[in-house]
Amino acid sequence: MSEVILSLRGLSKNYELGSSFSRGKDVVHAVEDVNLEITEGETLGIVGESGCGKSTLGRMIVRLEEPTRGEILFEGHDLAKEPKKKLRALRKRFQMIFQDPYASLNPRRQIGQIVEEPLRVHGIPKAERRVIAHDLLKRVGLDENAYEKYPHEFSGGQRQRVVIARALALNPRLVVADEPVSALDVSIQAQVLNLFKDLQKEFGLTYVFIAHDLGVVRHVSDRIAVMYLGKIVELAPADELYEHPSHPYSKALLSANPRMGADDKRERIILKGDIPNPINRPTGCSFNPRCPKAAEICRTTEPALLTIGNRQVACHFPE
Repeated sequence: MSEVILSLRGLSKNYELGSSFSRGKDVVHAVEDVNLEITEGETLGIVGESGCGKSTLGRMIVRLEEPTRGEILFEGHDLAKEPKKKLRALRKRFQMIFQDPYASLNPRRQIGQIVEEPLRVHGIPKAERRVIAHDLLKRVGLDENAYEKYPHEFSGGQRQRVVIARALALNPRLVVADEPVSALDVSIQAQVLNLFKDLQKEFGLTYVFIAHDLGVVRHVSDRIAVMYLGKIVELAPADELYEHPSHPYSKALLSANPRMGADDKRERIILKGDIPNPINRPTGCSFNPRCPKAAEICRTTEPALLTIGNRQVACHFPE
């Protein structure tokens, strides 16, 4: 049985809004009580509409956001409580890849310097840094001339390959990828997704792969967690979630994917309205104002995330 590499327990993030002149402060519940276990070599996809909290969750995992409460257990360490000095040493073992590759790269530095930067920060000698950078650029599909070039000389897909190379420079075990292909053309997306899969096999990586597109997540994920308004509403093996989504929100997300030919008989579900304001969350089930199956119990009682077979679903009427 594979080792659990990352365990999230009761992980939550709240933001307080307001000022000292107001009578009180509004609280945005961006992420609420997330519990997950991720095993070594696995890819966990996290999906949901914009504003559901998936990017905040990813940033908390690598401590770019401070959690309000909860635990982030990684290699025997609770990252939520580690002091910054110790956290810096641990960062070699986990990395993050962001949505916009151009914004992630310093336009004034050569590609080789960018890839070498984490190695330099952690005290790797210059000669060794150069060898590692050349090797990584080759492994992500860039030619040897890439080392001397600048970010503006590359396409979006090539820049994302540079970002991936930099993330792998310190040989991490865990990589959190936040919408890593959403800014790329569809044809380039497939190439980069295949690169993620190839590198996972080569380096033994574990991924947390965040996206709003269920089609993208299915291509790379072993399991998928569906988030809505800061909470996980369904967690299931990827193929099972696509074949038989249990939560009405999962079903609606899947129905929005492009049809795969005349044999695709999926019902198209149009959700009413937008995600509710996280400051004024609905009572009961957070999805009830948009849910086509909502009943009185959905408006008064919040459903727990219960295990049904080999999946977890937070719904009073799961399919």
